[in-house]
Amino acid sequence: MLPDTMKTVEMREPGKAEVLVTGERELPIPQSSEVLIHVTAAGVNGPDLVQRRGHYPPPKDASDLLGLEVSGEVCAIGSDVTNWSVGDRVCALTNGGGYAEYVAVDAGHCLPIPEGIAEQDAAGLCETYFTVWSNLFFEQPNPKGKLLLVHGGAGGIGSTAIQLGKALGMRAFTTCANADDCAYAQKLGAERAINFNEEDFVDVVREAGGANLILDIIGGDYVARNVKAASPDARIVQLAFNAGSKVEINLMPIMLKRLIYTGSTLRSRPESFKTEVAADLRDKVWPMFASGQLSAQTHHVFPFDQAAQAHAMMEEAAHRGKILLAPAH
Repeated sequence: MLPDTMKTVEMREPGKAEVLVTGERELPIPQSSEVLIHVTAAGVNGPDLVQRRGHYPPPKDASDLLGLEVSGEVCAIGSDVTNWSVGDRVCALTNGGGYAEYVAVDAGHCLPIPEGIAEQDAAGLCETYFTVWSNLFFEQPNPKGKLLLVHGGAGGIGSTAIQLGKALGMRAFTTCANADDCAYAQKLGAERAINFNEEDFVDVVREAGGANLILDIIGGDYVARNVKAASPDARIVQLAFNAGSKVEINLMPIMLKRLIYTGSTLRSRPESFKTEVAADLRDKVWPMFASGQLSAQTHHVFPFDQAAQAHAMMEEAAHRGKILLAPAH
């Protein structure tokens, strides 16, 4: 028997972390292609912070609640769902609504809990793995032996990209803010962790032959510096602009080096695309958890009533890996 209501984390209004408070709502009703998940934990991600500030509205028909990934137990299924059953333990990519005790999710965006990963820790996998895999490796040539430069190596996106790059045979370089973050990134598999307060990543990467693939969440002056650090025929992928999106840049090197400069946001991609990525992850990436090539990187788990503290920790970059929220069961 399911309850009529559920505990949630609500956003009173756009603003700082303090606008997050606990609330209560009726349970969502899964549509024909959805499953209802009893949430064990939800991941905290950069887009959550942007939406909280009022700059990342949810797509049409999506929940206004924050939360783009969860883990938990399937407790109800839509009429068209055949690949999941009540009682299955899953992790899932959501369009929102993860900061709640229950969330309805497209069945095609769910994955089994990877072998060897605790169910709570699995809550921090989907948003970063869907994002990194779809932007860097999905339907791309074999990257083995290539140099991957990852900015922000100690965060959720960065720690995922380093592990995947290493597992796929790439030389993973990364930038970090301090020596402890550099040490953490190297434990994840980074060949070279660059303290950006002490070294210029452009010089380090160019000395190593230039980056074939660059993942950037910084923006600002990093846009032009990435172009300098890139090797000929490299691809630069922009996933966020934490230092600003309005820059002045000389585009001539992009032409001369034949660079590809691209980027995307995952939430607005078609549901069918996310389903394709989920299937590819299940086939090619999830087995890497069982083999020990990949691991969940949970930094801290906060209860729902401390959601503001969780967001503050992320904004201060005082974490390594993923921050999670867990409802009281």
